[in-house]
Amino acid sequence: QVQLTESGGGYVQAGDSLRLSCVASGGTLSTYAMGWFRQTPGKEREFIVGVSWNGRNRYYKDSVKGRFTFSSDNARNTVFLQMNDLKPEDTAVYYCARERRPFGLGSKPREFGTWGQGTQVTVSS
Repeated sequence: QVQLTESGGGYVQAGDSLRLSCVASGGTLSTYAMGWFRQTPGKEREFIVGVSWNGRNRYYKDSVKGRFTFSSDNARNTVFLQMNDLKPEDTAVYYCARERRPFGLGSKPREFGTWGQGTQVTVSS
């Protein structure tokens, strides 16, 4: 059973950058679409980034487009989320996720079935 572990969150000022990491154990990421979600108290989990298994299809929510960038290192079984120009409204718990089945497109939130425990990102104004 694959497990995902996020790290890299923290407390930053508006305009700063953070790089989140998500490492997998017990399974591979290289043949699966991956995504990043975020959630604030009282709200549903928000799908912000989705990338197909081969990296050719990439979805970014409008509010993060141009500021957040997904990348991966298959040799390290790790994906990353580079977040630049952070804003107070980016404050949330961030989760990485893997689709349930391999070779997916990463475009549909309901296809994601394995989640990490989340990492808190707090952006102060």
